[in-house]
Amino acid sequence: MRPLLSFSFVLLLSSALLAATQPQHVTSPPPATATVKVGVIMDLTTAVGRGCLTALNLALTDFYTSHPNSTTRLQILQRHSLRNDAVSAASAALDLLSNHRVAAILGPQTSSSAAFVAEIGRRAQTPIISFSATSPSLSPYLSSFLVRATPSDAAMGTIIAALASAFSWRRIVPIYENDEFGASILPNLIDAVAAVGESKVPYRCPIHPTASDDYISMQLYRLKTLQTRVFVLHSSSKIAARILSAAAAAGMNNNNYAWILTSAVAAQLGSFDPDVILDTMQGDIGIRPYIHRSERVRQFERRWRQELMKENPNLNADFVFGDISPFVFYAYDALWAVAMAAENISLANPTSFPSDPTSNGSSFPAELFQLEVSKIGPKLLESIRETEFDGIGGRFRLINGERNISAFQIVNVNGEKAKGIGFWTPSRGFSKNRKSSGGGPYSVKREDLGQVIWPGDSLATPKGWEMPTGGAKMKLVVPGPVEPGFQSFLSMNRDPATGYVTADGFVIEVFEAAVRRLPYALPFEYVSWVNAQGKGAGDYNALMNTVANETYDGVVGDVTITSNRSEVVDFTLPYTVSGVSMVVPLRDVRSHRAWIFLKPLNFDLWLVSGAFFIFTGAIVWFLEHRTNPEFRGPPTHQLGTVFYFSFSTLVFAHKETMTSNLSKFVVTIWVFVVLILTSSYTASLTSMLTVRQFQPTITDYKELIVKGLPVGHLRHSFVKQLLIRMGFNEKNLFPYKSPQEYKDALSNGTIVAVIDEIPYLKIFLSYYCENFTMGSPIYKTSGFGYAFPKGSPLVSDLSRAILSLTESNEILEIERRWFGELSSCPKQGGNSISSSNSLDFNSFYGLFLITGVASILALIFYSLSFLYTNRRSLASIAAEENTLKGRVSSVARLYDGKDISSHTFKKLGKNVALDGRGATTSAGSSPRFNADQSESPFSISLGTTTPPSMDFSSHEIPQGTSMDGISQVEMASPQGIPQPR
Repeated sequence: MRPLLSFSFVLLLSSALLAATQPQHVTSPPPATATVKVGVIMDLTTAVGRGCLTALNLALTDFYTSHPNSTTRLQILQRHSLRNDAVSAASAALDLLSNHRVAAILGPQTSSSAAFVAEIGRRAQTPIISFSATSPSLSPYLSSFLVRATPSDAAMGTIIAALASAFSWRRIVPIYENDEFGASILPNLIDAVAAVGESKVPYRCPIHPTASDDYISMQLYRLKTLQTRVFVLHSSSKIAARILSAAAAAGMNNNNYAWILTSAVAAQLGSFDPDVILDTMQGDIGIRPYIHRSERVRQFERRWRQELMKENPNLNADFVFGDISPFVFYAYDALWAVAMAAENISLANPTSFPSDPTSNGSSFPAELFQLEVSKIGPKLLESIRETEFDGIGGRFRLINGERNISAFQIVNVNGEKAKGIGFWTPSRGFSKNRKSSGGGPYSVKREDLGQVIWPGDSLATPKGWEMPTGGAKMKLVVPGPVEPGFQSFLSMNRDPATGYVTADGFVIEVFEAAVRRLPYALPFEYVSWVNAQGKGAGDYNALMNTVANETYDGVVGDVTITSNRSEVVDFTLPYTVSGVSMVVPLRDVRSHRAWIFLKPLNFDLWLVSGAFFIFTGAIVWFLEHRTNPEFRGPPTHQLGTVFYFSFSTLVFAHKETMTSNLSKFVVTIWVFVVLILTSSYTASLTSMLTVRQFQPTITDYKELIVKGLPVGHLRHSFVKQLLIRMGFNEKNLFPYKSPQEYKDALSNGTIVAVIDEIPYLKIFLSYYCENFTMGSPIYKTSGFGYAFPKGSPLVSDLSRAILSLTESNEILEIERRWFGELSSCPKQGGNSISSSNSLDFNSFYGLFLITGVASILALIFYSLSFLYTNRRSLASIAAEENTLKGRVSSVARLYDGKDISSHTFKKLGKNVALDGRGATTSAGSSPRFNADQSESPFSISLGTTTPPSMDFSSHEIPQGTSMDGISQVEMASPQGIPQPR
């Protein structure tokens, strides 16, 4: 209802001015078939208004020069209207419609005036073409006969949010002209910033167009006492100059500040005094529509400057030769669009406006004013909306009644002009050059913009905030009171008389160490969060809400980072290890059983060790049997020798002398393996018998759920709800408030385990590690962090400081000062916590592999040597034996015989011969092989053998001659039996 009354009031005042309104300069049309009157409403007291009027006259001339055969001619009827005077704009519109019956109206200059004129145009069904009204609230959707021939400011919010993201600014404050035009960008700006998710608009600063300089300065000084140092300026050029001058006087244009100028300011730099630009705008970032500087545009600029100086000889030369406002180009294109539309509908007769009383829609008497409905207006509007051509301001194409442009230019004010540093398009985001802005993913990266020279001629990007000088200290909450036993982690004391709060503990020292690493001073004070009884005022979730609504500036405490809390506050990086774990009692698992000596080695290692003892003994027997008398004899004797030899290596007590180098090689490696094995066995058994062996009573938290065992947790902790979600029965969960209560409940069996956050469990173990242990984490959390309001720039700075503490190990030193060495428990002495003390095969796999490979290689080498030495005998066996069994038996007997070529037998035979009490065999005997009947398990003898009637047992053995020596001589000379003396 209020817009209708406002419009009616303006209309009433406007009708009163009609009698005093006189037609101004009318451009005479050249001879043509039809004349189309077009009204222009402009503020000629402004440089932009004069520049746009000059552009309209140039457009009129250029169009008909390019279209000499046009059947229509536009006649421009210009009316003056003060820039922010909606009444005079409406009066001018009524005059043009009622007295001159114009077919369309170009203008007015401002969004507020255009809103009223658009309503008049709707009632008269006459197109209103605005080339300078950019307010998003002024929409062709709401005003059906409005055509916006200039881009809307709706994109400003998205571009500003992208800039904030690119330069990592978490907070931005809009300073805007407090009218419909200035406030119109706020909804889009706030929505765009919220969509980015990293920044926010904490407050805003409206400046009324009629505000005094003192009021502007007061508002800026108020902003200076706040933290944010990034400002968005959106106003008319006149108000912008006053605001920027006041900001410079307040010291708000140095390298700690960043200013973003919307297109309302950045696109009108040519209308600013050069001294204002040099003194107040240096380093500012601006956004303006991009217009390609083609040869056609440059020619137009030259002609426009000449005509403007000719029409306005007293106009400021800085405006004439400065940056041309985009509105000048859009005004030129707007007139071309009207001319082309008029030509397209082929106006053959002058416009006729029949009276339509019902179209007034007003409660005022009809005799005060008469608005006739245009017959040609709807057709002309439709033709304008369908018109499309390449104008000097870019491609003229209307989408939903608004001109669409492809790109905005990002500029940096440096000197008297703005330097382009990049472009922004809806599809591509930022790009350094126009050619690359057409494709690729959407980007808001800083690297996609050129170098910026910030206020103060600085190349360093302002961080966007700082602690205000002389401002109030930050109020940081320390949760309390702290439960007994956890004061080393966090403690808080409040003086009841003064209310002064002091805090201490690991959490506080880490925070203050991080603050000392900030590149700026951070004044703060601790406050308590207790009720009248001195107890906690609520749980931590409620505390987070007080930070979210900015009752407090942050929380410095043992606050766990959770997803639901992160929705209302921002957390720094965690300063502690994360996770929830379990502490359970320890039990001594030392065994006193009779068979404990078997426990040092597990079953696999016992089995493999026994197998290798037998395997090594067998290999040594095979290598020594043909050359060593100690490995010969009856089968039972040889079997016993194999086992005795192999197992006697355990104590290195084997008495058998080895004659083969291969067997010595095998035994040397095997003895080394046995040495390591026995040493490890002895050490493990000693540990089992002398050191207390602790094992946790519970190793898996799922066992607690399945058996329904009682579990303790910290009171008022989120862990209780976590355990319930994990499947624990709430009846089995018991809250405790101190490490002493944990210890008592675990000791008397009230609970069997404590499940809590790891930092609290570490404190508990620092007191009672002797009888308790902590298992692996059972639930992953994000750890403890410091909480601040959403978008607080302190979060990123403190996170970097915490990361610096972690990398320098200072945080570990702080932890040791408060908790000691938590990695070991001195109260346990030499006792250990072990899950299994038995040695397994994997620990000795390499040793067994080495001895096994060495034994097999020795066996292969010996076998090849045996086959080569006895190749003739083997060939005879192959020729004489026809069956496989026979051949195998013959080869076995061949191997079982003594190796008469061995140096062992040669030495023994020589010793007997030199003693004079024995004789060697005759040289003529050459048996294929010779088996000792008394030692061999084989009953068949091939070749020349000792006569069966000979019995050595009946003869006296000469003194000094061993039986082994006699046997070797006998075997060496079966036909020459030595006789006793």
